[in-house]
Amino acid sequence: MKKNFVSNSKESVRMFKSPLFEGLSKVPFFVPLIVYVPVVGYFCWRSVAFNGLIPFIGYLLLGLFVWTLTEYILHRFIFHFYPSSESGKRIHFIFHGVHHDYPNDAQRLVMPPSASIPLALAFFFLFKWLLSAAMLDGFFTGFILGYLFYDMTHYMLHHAQFKNAFWKKLKQQHMLHHYDDSTKKYGVTSDIWDKVFRTR
Repeated sequence: MKKNFVSNSKESVRMFKSPLFEGLSKVPFFVPLIVYVPVVGYFCWRSVAFNGLIPFIGYLLLGLFVWTLTEYILHRFIFHFYPSSESGKRIHFIFHGVHHDYPNDAQRLVMPPSASIPLALAFFFLFKWLLSAAMLDGFFTGFILGYLFYDMTHYMLHHAQFKNAFWKKLKQQHMLHHYDDSTKKYGVTSDIWDKVFRTR
């Protein structure tokens, strides 16, 4: 059954008995900016100091591009993986199922630092292993910028009204993912990989 495109930021559900864990599962939309803008600034400075401006821009754009694919893969294959065990179902609900059941819960639209920081560290060490020292800082700057754009875009798609055609299209795509067919339209900031993998 299709739901109406209703934005109710007060809709929510308690996920944990522990007040600590419950508190860690909720976060205002601006918290990722507080956490990661200094990280972006630091790696940006390191890359420009080491490589100069032009190579930095190239590495940054590559990091942004890789983020778009990472966003698609995480959303399609991790967030929408449906385990059969009860414990697996519980973990899935905590990570993404709650968002589909309560899509306009304003406190659960961006990734809490308790989840995003370990993921960011894991990606950083993966990239450190894969990339040259010259590439790493600029690439990671672009990757984290992509993540921040994703988080802020995701919040706005659920709670902002747009007049601009680009943003209206993004919102329509994401609302169709929620309210029409959750096996399609996995891209949040772009539909490029939905086109490539035919999930539009």
